[in-house]
Amino acid sequence: MKPFTLLIVFVFMFSCKDSQKPSYSKKKKVSSTIKEQEHPGKKLMKTNCYVCHSPSTTTGNRIAPPMIAVKNHYISENTTKEQFVKSIQDWIKNPAKEKAKMFGAVKRFGVMPKQVFPEKVIKEISEYMFDNKIETPKGVEDHFNKNNQNPQEANNKESYSERGLNYALTTKTVLGKNLMGKIQKEGTLAALKFCNVKAYPLTDSMSVVHNANIKRVSDKPRNIKNLANAKEQEYIAIFKEDVKSKKESEPIVVTSAENVKFYYPIKTNSMCLQCHGKPTSDIKAETFAEIKKMYPKDLATGYKENQVRGIWSITFNK
Repeated sequence: MKPFTLLIVFVFMFSCKDSQKPSYSKKKKVSSTIKEQEHPGKKLMKTNCYVCHSPSTTTGNRIAPPMIAVKNHYISENTTKEQFVKSIQDWIKNPAKEKAKMFGAVKRFGVMPKQVFPEKVIKEISEYMFDNKIETPKGVEDHFNKNNQNPQEANNKESYSERGLNYALTTKTVLGKNLMGKIQKEGTLAALKFCNVKAYPLTDSMSVVHNANIKRVSDKPRNIKNLANAKEQEYIAIFKEDVKSKKESEPIVVTSAENVKFYYPIKTNSMCLQCHGKPTSDIKAETFAEIKKMYPKDLATGYKENQVRGIWSITFNK
């Protein structure tokens, strides 16, 4: 299968067994050992997985199956929590077509990109999935109520960190969905051109949706317009230290009398390297030639997996 490129972020993609009529019904009733709202795996799943596996994405716009489908294909009546966690860990560490349990979505979406996650993060997400009911794409009352809630009421119930993360991840989803569609239909070069023309307008449109100033900046930008300022580069350095120490990054939030500034890392995965890796090994010659043509002052190459390529820099009113 021809690999496809995702230029925006890390994705946490799985594959589903039946891509035509996926079943999201719960197969096994399990008891919760930790209160759902307190479980660290819930936040980690939303942060790391929902950019591609969001339950709110419509069928036609999905770029990966929802997490409930992943759970249903990895669990049976006799599956223990230890077995479930190990299966998820084995897949994330080395995703491959021959190891897939969800054959239909491998055909539809392709094999997920290999990514580097701390083992503790995978374990906590897996344990949360096993012990708790996972939100389904349709008919979940809480999800319906959230989508129909007055935006101001929702914002009042969220912390500034949660609001900023929501703005970043929803923007990331829009960019990823559009870019992925281009890649799957026309290939990497077409996606590169698409990103050159459409990334800014799409990001700006999400700024309007959220009434916020949303930017993606880097210390090694491809487009000079994305160069991080001095303060943003300080935060990039902090997030790089998190990666070096194998620490899960937390958002940085800075408040003033009038507004809130939010910062969160953008990390590379294996597919990012096809446009942001080493020109002699990761990036194809024709792709690299097009990059140099579009971006003569490009600095955004030479990355390895799980490195900080930049950050989300978002400003919004209190």
